[in-house]
Amino acid sequence: MMKEKIALVTGGTGGIGEAICVRLLNDGYKVVAAYQNKEKAEAWQLRQKEAGLKIEIVHCQVTDFEACGKAVKWVEDNVGMIDILVNNAGITKDGAFKKMTPERWDAVIDTNLNSVFNMTRQVFEGMVDRGFGRIINISSVNGQMGQFGQCNYTAAKAGMHGFTKSLAREIARKGVTVNTLSPGYVSTPMVMAIAEDVRKKIEAGIPVGRLCQAEEIAHGVSYLASDLAAYVTGSELDINGGLFMH
Repeated sequence: MMKEKIALVTGGTGGIGEAICVRLLNDGYKVVAAYQNKEKAEAWQLRQKEAGLKIEIVHCQVTDFEACGKAVKWVEDNVGMIDILVNNAGITKDGAFKKMTPERWDAVIDTNLNSVFNMTRQVFEGMVDRGFGRIINISSVNGQMGQFGQCNYTAAKAGMHGFTKSLAREIARKGVTVNTLSPGYVSTPMVMAIAEDVRKKIEAGIPVGRLCQAEEIAHGVSYLASDLAAYVTGSELDINGGLFMH
């Protein structure tokens, strides 16, 4: 009997994170969502349970290396060894560079980029030892093309793919793949909260003429996590409706 694979998704209770968790669960994985706010995460888990979905949750301050180690140990002790890591946690603290403070810069770099090291460092050796692993880093189209007022966010998201390429080279022969997925503008509650006229302008600039659905991002993660993606490593999968082509 095949072992049931285990997936850990950081930022798993957010819009894109939730879609990824649900898709991986439906694909047959055991899924753990890492969270920061206990009250919100427990309410989220209850909603999933009411929908018939069993998703474990674990507290994880992704900016803290030791905290990440404790979260991974909890998963290993209570669920099992991690086969798929989805580095999805992220924040924005936008502002023109002339107004960018060290605090804003550090907060975004810590959460969006340093977290990728903090989490991946905890799990990749076990994946290498077992001869299987999938590390999937959720970046952004803005990490590819840049965006006004997002020097911190764009630097972090671009850095994620640099990390992907280098680590992929180191462990390519060990059965472990490392890939980046770069979404465009996704129809999450955060994006839908943007003023409608501004949102319409964003949509008009996307060649396919609409926002992405979180489930479309989750489908990409599903592929990269699968056995069929064993020959895909060091890549960047763009799901952006044609907003950035290269």
